[in-house]
Amino acid sequence: MGADDKLENTGEKLGGKAKEAAGKLTDDKGLEAEGKGDQVKADLKNAGEKVKDAFKKD
Repeated sequence: MGADDKLENTGEKLGGKAKEAAGKLTDDKGLEAEGKGDQVKADLKNAGEKVKDAFKKD
């Protein structure tokens, strides 16, 4: 996994956590759900990068 990709995905996950927290604080279920979605998306991207890396090593 490229360092840039990993950093970008980590930033997206942290942004998602911030959105989720802001949604909880303001009782905004839409923002909270969006934050959770961002976190899932970042996790999926990381998983995809790991799969790509596994095939590159062979």
